[in-house]
Amino acid sequence: MTIAVTAEGPDEPRVAISPETAKMLVALGARVRVESGAGSRSRISDETLKAAGAEIATNATDALSGADILLRVRRPSGDEIRALKPGAIVAAILEPYDKAAIEPLAATGASLFSMELVPRISRAQSMDVLSSQANLAGYKAVVDAASHFGQTLPMMMTAAGTVPAAKVFIMGVGVAGLQAIATARRLGAVVSATDVRPATKEQVASLGAKFVAVEDEEFKQAQTAAGYAKAMSVEYQAKQTELVANHIKTQDIVVTTALIPGRPAPRLISRAMVESMKPGSVIVDLAAERGGNCEATAPGQTVDVNGVKIIAPINLAGSVSVNASSLYAKNLFALLELFFDKQEKVLKVNWDDEIIKGTLLAKDGKIVHPNFISQPAA
Repeated sequence: MTIAVTAEGPDEPRVAISPETAKMLVALGARVRVESGAGSRSRISDETLKAAGAEIATNATDALSGADILLRVRRPSGDEIRALKPGAIVAAILEPYDKAAIEPLAATGASLFSMELVPRISRAQSMDVLSSQANLAGYKAVVDAASHFGQTLPMMMTAAGTVPAAKVFIMGVGVAGLQAIATARRLGAVVSATDVRPATKEQVASLGAKFVAVEDEEFKQAQTAAGYAKAMSVEYQAKQTELVANHIKTQDIVVTTALIPGRPAPRLISRAMVESMKPGSVIVDLAAERGGNCEATAPGQTVDVNGVKIIAPINLAGSVSVNASSLYAKNLFALLELFFDKQEKVLKVNWDDEIIKGTLLAKDGKIVHPNFISQPAA
């Protein structure tokens, strides 16, 4: 059984394998073939992968040729998939909501596993790519904000006087938001946070931050069974906007993390709110890839509005690619373990497994995931 790993494009420094997971895949009975230089931007050399049991292919064509499984960070091309064995398995961050890009890949006949679709159940926590990468992004957002802020974050008492603590506001308390809160608290800031999901109030308090939200009846029902935030009514949004507007003008750093799968990022910060902030304040918009939570966001750029910096990184987890690749590779390995018979050391997929069914996007030339099957016209 051959597993191929190829180098990513110029905008993606992460890689889908690590020396640790290469060794574990070989122990499962797989032959691991990695394109030369694939891990270089994550400080993973060909030599360390080779020492872990992987074969190093001269180029992508050699790595892909006749492989049974392809592991990637980003979505591969149709040509890459066609270089594999017919019906091969592909596991990557496929961006399944991009229908125009997914349908041609599905038509290749490969079994496409979209890592974003891993079910949020206890048994699948070790495979949760969104969590592992968001955790790093939340940390890096605060570190980057601190570097742009140009002032200290903790309160400092000196003989010359007291330096006040910076005020940090986290908007969206998912995995990224929780890590951002924890990081800002460790750096000594006064931290507050908001989210429409009632379950997050206790989490925010447990990290020593203040919870800011309109806590009415709609707020109490604002969470899906999968743990995501629901879209709120216009009336609730107006009340929450007023509360946030009054709070945000006193903040030094704001980190926004709000995303709803398959939809544009909700707008949480208006231009008027930005203009109400003090010069020197910093906003880091982690939803930039989906249009941004801030009205003034320019995805992939840092802009200045009356002295307020709005930082809109794309692929922030990739900026700490050493850690991001290590965690992502472990997420992939945890999923791949389900594909193998450990006794016979052969590929043996149980297509009825809850995790496999939940992550499988396409098979045998068709989209099979229930959330993405095209509905016939009425």
